[in-house]
Amino acid sequence: MTNETTSPYNNDLVLLALHYQNENCHIDGKIKVGIKQDADWRYDTLDTAKRLFAGLRAEKVEIVHVRLAVRPDHRDVIPNNFIFRQWIEVGAWAEGSWGVEFYEGLEPLEHEYVVTHTRNNAFYNSQLDDIMGLLKPRRLAIAGVSTAYTVECTARHASDVGYETIVVSDACSTATKEMHNNALSAMELIASVKTTDDLIAELKRR
Repeated sequence: MTNETTSPYNNDLVLLALHYQNENCHIDGKIKVGIKQDADWRYDTLDTAKRLFAGLRAEKVEIVHVRLAVRPDHRDVIPNNFIFRQWIEVGAWAEGSWGVEFYEGLEPLEHEYVVTHTRNNAFYNSQLDDIMGLLKPRRLAIAGVSTAYTVECTARHASDVGYETIVVSDACSTATKEMHNNALSAMELIASVKTTDDLIAELKRR
């Protein structure tokens, strides 16, 4: 006799929800490369992400939340480019601060996985590979802030290691619409770019 149970989740697909945190989503956050402070699409993107979460949870799709957080003294940040130097300069992403908390309405549920990392690629310096080893998805849907950095870095890695990769376009944002659209265009050859409605409709047909 075994104690194996059948999972209620559709583990063919897993959603990676990247950096839906106060630091780059809230208007008072310190980081503006994800959504500019005066961006008129801020709340459209975040409301769409909430709808994405609700739709995928209803279809029993696992959501893995990836949060960015570094030491409060930033000694673990390698300042090898503008983005990482900016974190140090403005004191962003400090573990234990309000900035690294999840944006209201986009928090993980109690049973959902949460992974912490320290760069752009969600797989780098995190437990994400271990979690994927447990869930064994064939496909990864990726959404988050920002499109041109954590989303694109993670999508390229996911594609390289063999996942069928989906980027949920309207649940992502970056500093400008032009940068957002350019990043989506750059990913079209390595990922399927879908809207939230398209992805949810596809799941409902299965």
